[in-house]
Amino acid sequence: MAASTVRPRPHQVLSDSDSDSDHAASGAHPLRHVDLSDSVFKSYLQFTGHTAATVDLSKIQSFLASSSSGALSCLICLERIRPSDPTWSCSSLCFSVFHLICIQSWARQSLDAAAARAATRLSISADKAAEAASWGCPKCRCEYSKTQIPKSYICYCGKVENPPGDNPWILPHSCGELCNRPLRPLCGHSCLLLCHPGPCPSCPQLVEAECFCGSARDVRRCGYKNFSCKKRCNKLLDCGSHQCGEICHDGDCPPCRKRGVYQCRCGKREEERDCCDRDFRCEVPCEKPLGCGKHVCSKGCHAGECGDCPLQGKRTCPCRKRVYEGMACDVDAPLCGATCNKMLSCGYHRCPERCHRGPCVETCRIVVTKSCRCGSLKKEVPCFQDLSCERKCMRMRDCGRHACKRRCCDGDCPPCSEICDKRLRCKNHKCPSPCHRGACAPCPVMVTILCACSETQFEVPCGTEMDQKPPRCRKPCSITPLCRHASICKPHKCHYGACPQCKLICEEEYPCGHRCKLRCHGPKPPPNPEFTVKPKKKKFVHQSEYTPGSPCPPCPELVWRSCVGQHAGAEKMMVCSQRTLFSCDNLCGNPLSCGNHYCTKTCHALKSRTSTSSTTRGGESCEKCTLPCQKERTPECPHPCPLPCHPGECAPCKVLVKRSCHCGAMVHVFECIYYNTLSGKEQMAVRSCGGPCHRKLPNCTHLCPETCHPGPCPSPEKCGKKVTVRCECHTLKREWSCHDVQAAYHAAGRDPKDMLKNQFGHGLLPCNSDCKSRIQVVQSNLQQRKPKDSEIKEPDPGKSASKRRKRRERLQETRETSNLQRIASTIRWMLVCLAIVVVMIAVSYYGYKGLLRLSDWMNEMDRQRQRRHPRI
Repeated sequence: MAASTVRPRPHQVLSDSDSDSDHAASGAHPLRHVDLSDSVFKSYLQFTGHTAATVDLSKIQSFLASSSSGALSCLICLERIRPSDPTWSCSSLCFSVFHLICIQSWARQSLDAAAARAATRLSISADKAAEAASWGCPKCRCEYSKTQIPKSYICYCGKVENPPGDNPWILPHSCGELCNRPLRPLCGHSCLLLCHPGPCPSCPQLVEAECFCGSARDVRRCGYKNFSCKKRCNKLLDCGSHQCGEICHDGDCPPCRKRGVYQCRCGKREEERDCCDRDFRCEVPCEKPLGCGKHVCSKGCHAGECGDCPLQGKRTCPCRKRVYEGMACDVDAPLCGATCNKMLSCGYHRCPERCHRGPCVETCRIVVTKSCRCGSLKKEVPCFQDLSCERKCMRMRDCGRHACKRRCCDGDCPPCSEICDKRLRCKNHKCPSPCHRGACAPCPVMVTILCACSETQFEVPCGTEMDQKPPRCRKPCSITPLCRHASICKPHKCHYGACPQCKLICEEEYPCGHRCKLRCHGPKPPPNPEFTVKPKKKKFVHQSEYTPGSPCPPCPELVWRSCVGQHAGAEKMMVCSQRTLFSCDNLCGNPLSCGNHYCTKTCHALKSRTSTSSTTRGGESCEKCTLPCQKERTPECPHPCPLPCHPGECAPCKVLVKRSCHCGAMVHVFECIYYNTLSGKEQMAVRSCGGPCHRKLPNCTHLCPETCHPGPCPSPEKCGKKVTVRCECHTLKREWSCHDVQAAYHAAGRDPKDMLKNQFGHGLLPCNSDCKSRIQVVQSNLQQRKPKDSEIKEPDPGKSASKRRKRRERLQETRETSNLQRIASTIRWMLVCLAIVVVMIAVSYYGYKGLLRLSDWMNEMDRQRQRRHPRI
């Protein structure tokens, strides 16, 4: 399972002093935080270089970070592993570290549970089941035997028993010496690292190695000595005739796929086959005469001689009780007349019939007394018939929670298939294993705890993250200060919470040109999300006179201030932050907002000044320019600028212009500025709709096959679509290409453009004798269908009657409906109503049953999904 990651959360301030105090309070050695990876990896990096081992050492680095930060926890008890605690580490797959007492208890409980299950299911003695039982690692489930239960506390490499735990310069639970464990795959070299947790890295020794095909040799690292030369393999294939054409590869070469003509085993047929399938048998039977001259070979395609006749020599009757010698091979052996006595398929009884040819009966019908699997029912049944009862087994399964409930169970109840779904000790996940007896396995999920910059991290078992401290990151804080002193501000280390306040002088420039002389009160970056796991009390922070992020106070400098119209006149000495304005009697003369004309009013206070960014309430604005814009647009277009007189260039023309595509299938809408900036070729390209041309070809009834294009359709006389050509009587038909049909029309002196779509291609084939015979048959059928007027119809006297009389007679006929017809109609109506009621009841019943089955199916699918993807 992938390790989850602990992310920061707000509302907490965490400083370096807090972290130091926590470490001191926990009783850890003051030098435990020292990064020991340099000393552990020193000999390995000296041999390989600092750039060649980053991938191989990542797993070991993660173990070292967890150990040095004190975040190493036992998966079984979820308690922190202290440097002085005896431990045991898995040496197969996961390399996880556990308390020695915890893993011993875990192994014994696992062995007892496995032995109890084996003794129950296999019906063997408890001692024999205990000898064959095994226990597994709580995380990776790698199995260990009973003799591999750890009995003593040894270091990671297994050389030293009870390694020292009080030396701050040696990694906890290690001996501090070279690992020297044989590297995998076994190459004859040993690990160069100091005694370490986790897997050993790949072998760094330099060896001379061959590529997969053996054509190239190179000096490589022993751990990566298998390589491909990227050339042709050229190994001799299994056929012994051809060479491998693949790129140099690992493993066996693929079968030879060289095509060739090969003969079958008997040599009667030749087929083109792959070289790897050249030995094949044809479907032609051999049928060669055997040595007796009376029979033929019944074998299929084969090589070599057919052999002697199988009917020659000693002959026996079908039951093999009487032997006949000297009989001809074409004469059937006579029946002996004795009882067949062959063993039947049941394996208990023999055939009671007389000696006969052919197989015996397949099913033994001798009546015997059988008992069911559970032994609760005995009955006389035919031998071939199995006997089972309907009694449900109520014996508890090996989980001890659910009953077997199998019908006619023989006592060997299968393991429980339900999901345990108990809450694990981590309190975050549920047990995904099948229902079992005893305690659940530890949660295998590992939680990754990151520092604020995500550069330093370590993994802890799920459930222990609430007791962990954030990793101590030695890298500088990656948050850029938002004040103007970001380039000269003193850097600080990675942390949670808000960055410290800047202590330099503000020196922020006012709009007037002066600078602020107060302490920096610029904006502060948002606080780094604090650590999500260990809550801490908030510290009281004394607020300074100026809150960080507040604007600078008004400028206190003294400056000369002119009138509101910026005219040459009386000037006054004023505080720079005061905005008291005065006017003179000169004309305003300020440029208008359009930038093309000037104000003709008297000097006045402006609502918005062009020389400064200050604004005055109640000021008088300059007159507005009411002239229309008369500037020429670039690029040129026929649309005038819709704005009044304004400064700067005119806005791009956004008027929409319509242009149809070349084939007329759709209309494109372009902005004027976009369409006019395109060249002639680009305009023709954007006008294409991109689909097939919808224009009809001039010489036939088909559409142009090209993509939408300008100008006439290319080569209309070379249309290659299929056209059904018929004769005059529509009896004969052929498929011609369209250009052949056009050529036929031109040869007949007719223009194909004048032909209708449904008549295009008709009449080009000449009629033959089949057409005439078909016409005669059709005409004779039509003559037979005509009715024969053998009798002369007499005039109907009723037709001369008046319409009113006919209407009256029809009304009388409708009123004379008999009582029997009324009863019949009533019965039909009742039957229809009854059928509708029955259908509704059936639909309701089966609909309800269907909903129940759908609900059961959905529940079963959820259970299967949970088995395939257990919840974390």
